[in-house]
Amino acid sequence: MESAERQLAIIVPTYQEAPNLRPLCERGFAATGAAGIVVEIIVVDDDSNDGSATVVQELAADYDIRIVVRKGERGLSSAVVRGFAEARHDVFLVMDEDLSHPPESIPTVADKVFTGEADFALGSRYVGGGEMRNWPWLRRLNSWLATLPARPLTPVRDPMAGFFCLRRDVWQRAERLNPIGYKIGLELMVKSRCRRCAEIPIIFADRVRGDSKLTLWQQLLYLRQLCGLYWFRFPVAVVTGGVLVATLLFLLIAIGG
Repeated sequence: MESAERQLAIIVPTYQEAPNLRPLCERGFAATGAAGIVVEIIVVDDDSNDGSATVVQELAADYDIRIVVRKGERGLSSAVVRGFAEARHDVFLVMDEDLSHPPESIPTVADKVFTGEADFALGSRYVGGGEMRNWPWLRRLNSWLATLPARPLTPVRDPMAGFFCLRRDVWQRAERLNPIGYKIGLELMVKSRCRRCAEIPIIFADRVRGDSKLTLWQQLLYLRQLCGLYWFRFPVAVVTGGVLVATLLFLLIAIGG
């Protein structure tokens, strides 16, 4: 029997991503099985009505995977928190459903949390060996500009990462968690006061199927989230400067994107 230290709940928030669920599941279980990790996958779907539930039901015949379909509720961050609440295992890993996060990297992203070397581990584009593959230069610039105002909030180089791992108790110690927008990893790092963070290089690829869910509204929510996190993390004296920088960078992103 596998020890509790090597049991992992993978949380996958989805909306209209049915074609990606089978390859994500098959590749994820292959990678974790080879690493000796016992896995459950929890798909939290915002009522896609695209066949996602049927795909998961078919996969459940061979894998420990299940789906939670939310009615009347939307948002990646709140979907992740719902997945945490549904998990049986006490180590959580969150990843995108579009295969931009390589399932083969799941064991290495989770490893330092399993060993206790880190409270929070993430798959990073901005450390040695990390890469954004097939991204046009304008999208790279927009990503860098969006990342810049978040860096003072955490000790990591890629605070916007959506491929991350933490223990249940780290989530539970988060103060005034406000799961809005799509950067729940940043929210958790700041509100849980994580200082022992590990960045694992990954190859971040562009999606192959489906459409991006990033909209102007999501960017506005990110700006609102940044304001709240600066207020939480720093004395009032520096909030004004942080918000000003965030606002200017947001305008640059909006103009460029």
